[in-house]
Amino acid sequence: MLTANANVLLRPILSRATAVSRISSCIMCAGSGSGKLESRRSIHIEKRIEGLGIELPTAPMPKANYNIVCIPPGENVMYLSGHLPVKADGTLIAGAIGPDTGGLTVKDGYDAARTCGLNLIATLKKQLGDLDRVEQVVKVFGIVNSHVDFKHQHLVMDGCSDLMMEVFDKPIGYHARSAIGTNTLPLDVSVEIEMIVKFKPEVEEEEEEDEEY
Repeated sequence: MLTANANVLLRPILSRATAVSRISSCIMCAGSGSGKLESRRSIHIEKRIEGLGIELPTAPMPKANYNIVCIPPGENVMYLSGHLPVKADGTLIAGAIGPDTGGLTVKDGYDAARTCGLNLIATLKKQLGDLDRVEQVVKVFGIVNSHVDFKHQHLVMDGCSDLMMEVFDKPIGYHARSAIGTNTLPLDVSVEIEMIVKFKPEVEEEEEEDEEY
């Protein structure tokens, strides 16, 4: 057994060894040339988006006097306003769905709903910074610009639902949903979709405590 005097003598040596170990760990994590520690978390969802060949559009801005999202104080739930099918070039997918009466096809509507979904994800990315913070896509609500005899709004809305499942997978992307038809929408767009999402609090990097060695 070590005597009290031996413990006193060894204490500085052990402290220096601990310091060297901590410094080595920091060096291994340091980014090349940046001088900052790399994030401890991998960005899985955005890697999946890249692997799927999906390119997110620029997050849209409100078209009138409303906020694009609302997060009630103290809650980790985001309410996303109705998003329109804005394509990458800034143009809208417009027109009513109703192939039997000269309108757009179900496939056209499906593509419009998917485009709405891309815009919704772009907004999530802008608001959260990290799509891995999405804990659950809770509810998707879609409104389809339809001719009066069109009865397949649910198939149109699969364009958005399928996208959420591709990007977030089960269980995160598996959501409740409503799909309704209407005889007109703002700017004559084919589909408008709003969404409710639960998200994780932002993870703060642990601060290294200053120690004297």
